[in-house]
Amino acid sequence: MENINNKSVEWHKAIKAIEVPENGGVAVLIEGKQIAIFNFTVKGEWYACQNLCPHKQEMALARGLIGDLNGEPKIACPFHKKSFSLESGACLNDDLCNIDVYPVKIEEDFVYIGL
Repeated sequence: MENINNKSVEWHKAIKAIEVPENGGVAVLIEGKQIAIFNFTVKGEWYACQNLCPHKQEMALARGLIGDLNGEPKIACPFHKKSFSLESGACLNDDLCNIDVYPVKIEEDFVYIGL
């Protein structure tokens, strides 16, 4: 266990880093949760969030388009183009539900997700 932002985090080995496309995402299953992992190469950062789109209730965010809004990294759902912050999980278009985001670290060429 590790503390991040006053929350206890348990790290889970998710996938080899090389298996995540540059400037793209993949979905993994950890502890029964589908999690989208993004290799935001342009920013040199990694992000993770729930894969479930809160609007359509479909597992789709890993297939969304990554980008940024005024410097804030975001993911846009491939179905309705609603955008969510990859840092806070907030919906950036309107008052649609927020999404869960997770800490990410890379160690020995593997991606780890903190739950």
